Amino acid sequence: MSSKSSLRLRYLLLGGLLAVIPLTGTTAQAEEPRARLDVQAEAQLDVVPDRATLNARLWERTPAVARHDDDTGADALRQARDRLEERASALIRTLEEAGVERDDISAGSLSVQPEYVPAPRQSDSDNGTLMRTRLDRPFQVHVDDLDRLPQLLDALTAAGVNAMDGISYDLADRDAALDEALVKALEKARHKAELMARAMSVSLGAVASISETRPPIYMPRMMAMSADARESAGQADYRPGTIVIEAGVSVSWEIEN
Repeated sequence: MSSKSSLRLRYLLLGGLLAVIPLTGTTAQAEEPRARLDVQAEAQLDVVPDRATLNARLWERTPAVARHDDDTGADALRQARDRLEERASALIRTLEEAGVERDDISAGSLSVQPEYVPAPRQSDSDNGTLMRTRLDRPFQVHVDDLDRLPQLLDALTAAGVNAMDGISYDLADRDAALDEALVKALEKARHKAELMARAMSVSLGAVASISETRPPIYMPRMMAMSADARESAGQADYRPGTIVIEAGVSVSWEIEN
């Protein structure tokens, strides 16, 4: 190809490119954002729990003495700890005999705290106040068969627990319940969008955006135990009710006229 022909071809290509650029810019400027339909929706899921945790405590106290009397403090504390550990071992044996697996029994850390009590009349203690030490140990029993709750409460009562702090109800598969709540919120958003589109005589196009306005909220349900229930655990009727899970979403659709 001659130099004149090559130069001519370059001019032709450059001219064509300059002709295309204004057309492309005009097309982009002519496009306008499409109308959108924005919907927010919330859903609530009621789920029946399928597992529970029993919460109980054991404690022992040292004798109350004057605050300045430290002669017997160490011995009394050791004796109280020995009594508590012996009772804790008996509690675990009682639960195992009731059919509870060792892995389903959780023994919390030992806590030690002072307690101040009024001194008897004619006492030589300072300011009429005595001090004693309380050693406390919490226990949790995990239950997968809710029908066994009365039997296990009887076992805890037979083991002489000092306090029954209630029952926490839970779900074995939390993720499945959270997913179901989220899907339910999305389905509700779709239903609202379709209803609004029909009312306004428009058609829904592609989904433009999806976001969570409220991530699924899950809270295990706690049931406190009354004094009557603690005294007659075998006859009490424990109904777990339902656990409520809530989720919220925001979805946008393009509108096709």
